[in-house]
Amino acid sequence: METPVKYMCILVFVVSMTIAGFNGVYGTSNYYGPCGKHDIEKEAQKLAPCTYAAKYFRAPVSERCCTIMEKKLNNPSCLCAILQSHTVYNAGVRPEVAVTIPKRCNIAVRPVGHKCGAFPFV
Repeated sequence: METPVKYMCILVFVVSMTIAGFNGVYGTSNYYGPCGKHDIEKEAQKLAPCTYAAKYFRAPVSERCCTIMEKKLNNPSCLCAILQSHTVYNAGVRPEVAVTIPKRCNIAVRPVGHKCGAFPFV
């Protein structure tokens, strides 16, 4: 009698772990951030050409920066998350200046008024 009970316990354990495993795989899609599967800190590193222009209002904005910014504006929530990341903070970027880059680049389609923390895009 002990052997069938032992196998039954093992079977119940395996089934419960299988169910938990499937829930873990399907449940993780809700945990992606505003940039989807992309790491925000790595995405922030891609904005390196914009660092100087994001520190000073009167600094010229490079063409490379404008090209990158135009791509990032496809997802304003992701861009905001990037602008609030540790990488950007450690680089000395000022978010209130960074949100002005799309206008300084003359990007026609930009999220005017979209709040990025306390700072709206202009």
